[in-house]
Amino acid sequence: MVPQFDKYGLLPPGVHSIGSWSELESTFGWNEHRKRLLEGLKIATGHLAKAGCTTLYLDGSFVTDKEFPGDYDACYETSTMDLSKLHSAFSNFDNSRALQKSLFRGEFFPSRSPATRSSPFTCFFDFFQVDKQTGRQKGIIKLNPVQL
Repeated sequence: MVPQFDKYGLLPPGVHSIGSWSELESTFGWNEHRKRLLEGLKIATGHLAKAGCTTLYLDGSFVTDKEFPGDYDACYETSTMDLSKLHSAFSNFDNSRALQKSLFRGEFFPSRSPATRSSPFTCFFDFFQVDKQTGRQKGIIKLNPVQL
């Protein structure tokens, strides 16, 4: 079970697992806008599952108490994947990841890739666990696309 948001509207620090699509919907799909984002995520997780992805981390304003998040951010572990089976949109970062956003309503990155040019030793998995506004630690969501 995912813990409640803290006083800042964030998840408490750590990696919080969700084991089913219905749990994800009930936890984060409380309005039509969020449900629309989840529709895109469902399409993306289908593609990730076909490539053998067993670990996806979900971040962004979507995993906060924000009523109308712009999108979601996600990173995935590649160690179990056959990357040749992955939809080409996942490796297309052109135009601020416009193709990913149009197809999936969110953005995707390999979890161990450098998150910023200014800090090339910080991977997305670690980057996602820090609030960009305050520098405080925050929580992210872990999913298994194969099991969803």
